[in-house]
Amino acid sequence: MTLVLNSSATLAWAYSDEVTPAVQDVFDRVTAAHAVVPARWRLEVANGLHMGVRRGRLDAAERDATLADLATTLDIRTDADTDTHAWLGTVRLAERFGLTVYDACYLELAQRRALPLASLDGDLRKAANACGVPLLGQ
Repeated sequence: MTLVLNSSATLAWAYSDEVTPAVQDVFDRVTAAHAVVPARWRLEVANGLHMGVRRGRLDAAERDATLADLATTLDIRTDADTDTHAWLGTVRLAERFGLTVYDACYLELAQRRALPLASLDGDLRKAANACGVPLLGQ
């Protein structure tokens, strides 16, 4: 099943102490099919892992191995139209639900593509639920 993959779910998978059965299910689904992400996803994941190095949760070699694993294990497809919707639908969703525009772009993408959203972000999950977007990952 194709889904929209939020960086919060990705980072939970990257840190073994945060992997739950629901997070593992998301990655099993992505491995079996693919995930769609906004262009910023790679930056968010890289930043989350970089911050993990800075905070001592992992070292640089573990970060690099995780990034390499994500690049080779998962079929991640970047949505080419996320920027096109940023100033209309995305900013309106952000305003409506008190989200950052960065988080709202995942919701906009899931709505537009009629796909479930895999996220662990509480506010984003509430907004997705209010919009009738199916949720995965918790």
